[in-house]
This record gives sequence, structure tokens and C-alpha cells, in this order.
Amino acid sequence: MPDTAIYTAEGLERRPLRDFTEKAYLDYSMYVILDRALPHIGDGLKPVQRRILYAMSELGLSATAKFKKSARTVGDVLGKFHPHGDSACYEAMVLMAQSFSYRYPLIDGQGNWGSSDDPKSFAAMRYTESRLTPYAELLLAEADQGTIDWQPNFDGTLDEPRLLPARLPNLLLNGATGIAVGMATDIPAHNLREVARACLHLLDHPDATLDELVGLIPAPDFPTAAEIVTPAAEILKLYRTGNGSVRQRACYRREQGDIVITALPYQVSGSRVLEQIAAQFNAKKLPMIEDFRDESDHEYPTRLVIVPRSNRIDIERLMLHLFATTDLERSYRVNLNLIALDGRPRVMNLRDILREWLTYRTETVRRRLQHRLEKVLHRLHLLHGLLIAFLNLNEVIHIVRHEDDPKPVLIDYFGLTDLQADYVLNTRLRQLARLEELAIRAEQDALSSERDHLQRLLGDQQALKQLISDEIRADAERYGDARRAPLIERPAAVALDETELAPSEPLTVVLSEKGWVRAAKSHEVDATTLSYRAGDGFLTLTRLRSNQPAVFFDSTGRSYALPAHTFPSARSQGEPLTGRLDPPAGARFLTVLSDAPETRYLLASDAGYGFIIRFEALIAKPKSGKAVLTLPEGAQVLAPLRLTPSLERLRVAAVTTAGHLLVFPLTELPEMARGKGNKLIALPTGRGTVATERLRALAVVAPDTPLTVCAGKRELTLKPTDLALYHGERGRRGKLLPRGFQHVDGLRAIETEQPVV
Repeated sequence: MPDTAIYTAEGLERRPLRDFTEKAYLDYSMYVILDRALPHIGDGLKPVQRRILYAMSELGLSATAKFKKSARTVGDVLGKFHPHGDSACYEAMVLMAQSFSYRYPLIDGQGNWGSSDDPKSFAAMRYTESRLTPYAELLLAEADQGTIDWQPNFDGTLDEPRLLPARLPNLLLNGATGIAVGMATDIPAHNLREVARACLHLLDHPDATLDELVGLIPAPDFPTAAEIVTPAAEILKLYRTGNGSVRQRACYRREQGDIVITALPYQVSGSRVLEQIAAQFNAKKLPMIEDFRDESDHEYPTRLVIVPRSNRIDIERLMLHLFATTDLERSYRVNLNLIALDGRPRVMNLRDILREWLTYRTETVRRRLQHRLEKVLHRLHLLHGLLIAFLNLNEVIHIVRHEDDPKPVLIDYFGLTDLQADYVLNTRLRQLARLEELAIRAEQDALSSERDHLQRLLGDQQALKQLISDEIRADAERYGDARRAPLIERPAAVALDETELAPSEPLTVVLSEKGWVRAAKSHEVDATTLSYRAGDGFLTLTRLRSNQPAVFFDSTGRSYALPAHTFPSARSQGEPLTGRLDPPAGARFLTVLSDAPETRYLLASDAGYGFIIRFEALIAKPKSGKAVLTLPEGAQVLAPLRLTPSLERLRVAAVTTAGHLLVFPLTELPEMARGKGNKLIALPTGRGTVATERLRALAVVAPDTPLTVCAGKRELTLKPTDLALYHGERGRRGKLLPRGFQHVDGLRAIETEQPVV
């Protein structure tokens, strides 16, 4: 079908549905973008906000006027300029009156206008009263001075301003948020003095770089006094691209051991924060907190108190956790999307916003000066005609008394214009007193001086810039204030690990032969007396605190970690580890460990390779664990050996299935995070029975410590002097044990009591 409309004989328009819906959607989207959701760069207002302020000014509700019911204002706005819902209009009005929502409120409210805890708790408009704030004069003061364009209202009976003649960039000062069709805007508030300094700098240095301007406007300035912790590099990128985010973090201090929060991020409710803390507290995820309460009042609008359980609690770490898990730290999206001077929405960087607003302000001031100049010239023109009539008063009176139509006669006789003749004829007799000539000439002199001044300003670009600079400087001095949100770079907030949040209680984790695990709330537990499933039995245990992880090691050399406090009670038969973990097929769990992160262990395989590893390297959170010990083909894992801190004093005793014993310094082994390790003892690789020889057992021996060799029911204790015969370099073959002890079952260092099977 053709894209153009078709008109039938009945005069009805026929149009393809595709074209009609496309046009209707585009019209609607442009209406939402331009006339509802996005602010204009000129005055930084949306249409409903602009209409509210203009309606209040028309009602005479200046900053010095008496308060008037908000319902009166809303009624005027709806009836004259904005035929939409009264609740939406009133909410827009409330937002401009809330000091915790607007950095520089535009409306001075009397009554209940909501609170920072609940911004929607404001009273109905029939109860509240309002008037404009002094700051609002910055937007409205020049509206009647020919500075702006006007447009008909919705029914064509009145005129309303298209824009307000803002004397400062309100767009940046109060910011804006809005959701349109296919786009949104999120512009944060800024400090008036900082923005004014940037405007002055850009006026004096039109080629100023963005870096220079960011040096004057280092970051947004929210209505609340919480800290802005976003790094300077991120803020610079935000201002350069027009997109990004800003993080604000609550301020706190210590008072007699308590934590007192004194400032919350923008749009954060103190009651909501306490609810979030209470949810964690009730779930027993904040064992380091004893109590928390809200002590806010009129004197201290924000005062949230958190009581630590003891003075040994790391307050900074606790607060970092709360910053990460509650609204004590908030991230605010920034999208500098606005309607530019050409009437089109676009995302702009900081320099473009300031430069475009200065263009708007320059044109506004030029129109104001031109409007005033026209009035001055008009008045001078009338005064000139009046002075002529005054100096020829008798002739004028004679003409007026004797002529039926004196106006054309006055024009011809005195060379007056039509306007001058009307003015002379409308002049009252009282103005013809003797001293009137002096007043006329004095007014002429004053207006002539003002005319010359205005013409000089309009004709001299530099003088016009100086006037704009002086006005911005004066307004900044009158309405500006100090920065409210301090800029402090802080480390990123990190939530505490689940093990840190669990209460610290003694636990004994028991592992069965079939890989079932459970935990008893004590260290005095005899695991051999617990009941086990048929065909299962006790394998090993570890004693730890409930806020520590339990590490499991399997037969494939993989390690796994689980929070100890999550295991079922020892009164039950436990649960299978395979329900929580995903080990390789055929793998068996060999042991369970728990220790300090810096504690070292010796890992080895019966292929004769091993290395030293820290306990923290064994902790693996994924279900599939972490491959720590790499096994050669056919090799088996030996149980890990715990090492004492003084590694340089220790020696490793390694014995093979053929009875070869080698003792070497532990320091010859590397410390690794994973891998196969280094050769501990040489094993033959030839054919026959020798090929089956494997590393049988390991022990760690301190100086002057005997070593016991176990072979069946027989034991051989080797004193330090006897062990000296077996000393050698790591990776050597070692020496053969005496006859009868060449089929070794295990080694035991008496001092360290570290049996290995």
C-alpha cells in the first residue's frame, strides 16, 4: 500500500496501520521526552515544575509574602497551565520543597512536607502552605523583562513562559531525574559556588579544558552530608562522557565504644537501614553486634547507634561489611541527558553543559538589555515631545481649546510624532507646574546616561561578559554555601565472609570412611563412640571454631572447603559430602583439615614427589574443588603432614615399600600453591618386582627427635645418632633398613606425633 494517506469520497482518511502506529508512537515519545520527563538546559526544569513556579509568582507568593494553601497553587496550575492529575502535580511541588531531596529548594513549605525517613509522608495539599524561596528568584526575577519567549496555554486563553530566565545553571545545581520513552536522565546536584566558579572561569577562558573545569567542580554535591567515595579518575570520566555513577557512603564516629552514624547517603532512610541490619542480626549473621537503635531527633536529624559486642571488634572491617550489605553506601547512576538549546535531547559532558548554558545566559542578558534599551528610548522619545509642549505651553493650550481635533495640528505645528502627540494630550495639568521642566530634563539626563550604558554593553562583547560575570559572582555570594558532601576516597566496601559472620564456638568435625560429615559442639568428643551407618565407620576428625572453614582432601589430589557451622549435628549420622561437593568419579575423601591460613603442610604422592603448601591455598569454594596435588599415572595421595613454624630445623623422613629410608632437610622442598612437586626419594623405574616400589610413608623429624618405624606388630626406634646414617640429599635412593623392617607400615616422629599410613 502507498505510504501517503488516501481520502475517500466521504472525506475519511485511510492510512496504513503501520504508518499510523509509527507516527502515533513517535508523537507520543517526543511529547514525553520534550514536555514531561527531560529538563531543559536553560532553566533546568521540566514543564510541570516551570508551571508551578510561574503560577506561584503570578499568585504573588514571593519569598516575603504570606504563605498560601498549596491546594490554591495546585488549582491554579491545573486550571491555567497543566491539565493533568492533581496528585502528580502536588508531588512535583512537594519535591521542590524538600531540603533532603533538592540541594537548593525552590518552594518554602509550612506544615508536613515529608521526612528523609519517608519522603512520601507529606500531608495533603489542603493542609500544607507554601511560597517561593529566595533562591527561586534566580529563576523568575527577569521573566517580565523581555528575556523569554511565551506560548499559549492549553486552551489558548493565557500565555505561559516557554523557559524561565535562570541567572544560574539550575540544571546542575538541583539536578534532575526522569524516565522518558527510550531514554532517561539522572543529573546529580552540585554546589552553587563551585558551579559559579566554573562558569566564571569558562567566561574568562573560553578554551578551558574539561580537566580545568573538573578542578573547579570536583564532584556532585548531594543534599545530605555523607561522603562521596568515588575515585577522582571515575568522576573525571563521568564528566567527560556524561555517563557513569557516583558512590556515597554514610559518615560515622566512635562515641565511648559505640558506632554513631551521623549522615546517610542521598534518599536513604534511617529506618530502612536499621531494618536491613536487623535482618542480618536476626539471621545470626552479625555476631559482632550487640545492639542497634535510632536516636535521631530534632537536634540530631540522623543519629543511628550500633553497639559492638566487645572492644576487640574491628570497627572498620565491620563498617565495610555494613557498607557493602546495606544502604549505608549507595551508588547513584549519572546520565547527563537533557534538552539542549536546539530543542533536541542529547547526552552532554560537563564542559558542553556549561558552555551551552552560558550561551543561553548571554542571550537572556542581551534580550534583557535590549528590552530595557527599547523602554528607555521610548521614554526619551515621549519626554522630548513633552518638553517641546512645555516650552510652548500657551500655543499648545490655544490649539487644544480652539481645534476640534488638536492631535494632527500639534503634529504639524511642533513636528511631533503620533506617540508624542498622544502623550502630550494625555498629560495631566498638575504636571505642567513650574518645576516640571527641571524634572523632565533630569529624567532625560538619567535616561540618556542609561541609554549610552546599555548601547555600550550591547555593542561591546567584553563588557557584556563582564556584566554576566559580575551578576554570577553576586548571586553566588548571596545564595551560595559550603560543600555539603565531602570528597574522600575510601577503599571499596567488602562484605565479610560467611565464616567471619558465624559465631565462634568450638566444633569437632567428624568424617566417616564413606565420606559422611557431621559436627559436634565441643572439642571433647570421642568420635569412635558415635553411631555410623551400616558398613561405615570413623575415618578422621578435626577440631576448629565454628567460624572457620573445614578443608577436605580427596584421593585425586583435590581440596574442597565448606563452612564448619553448616554441618548437621553429631547426634545424627551426618550428610554425604557428595551432596554439597562434586568430586571426580571414584574419588574418596581422605582427611579433613582446619588451621590458621599461614600454617604449612607437606603434600606428597606415593610416586615420590611432594611440596610444601600453605593452608590458605587449600581453601577452594567451588563445588568441584581445586586441583592441588598433580598425580602421575597410577599414583596415590599420601595424607597431608602438618609442619611446625620453624621449618629450617625440620627434616623429612621418607621410606619406600622396599624398606629404603632417606632423611633430608625440609628446606630443600619448594613452597607451591599447586603442582606435582619435587622428587623426595628416588624410586627404581626398571622392570620386574622393583617397578612396583612406591613411597610408603613420610614423617617430619625435629632435631634430637627419635623416629619410630612400624612394620606389622614390630617397631624400631631410630635415635638421632642412628638417623644420621640415613641422611642424604633430597631425591637420592636412601639406605636399606635392617632386616625384618623392610616391609614398612608407617613412620612416627615421637615429638610431633604425626603418624602417616
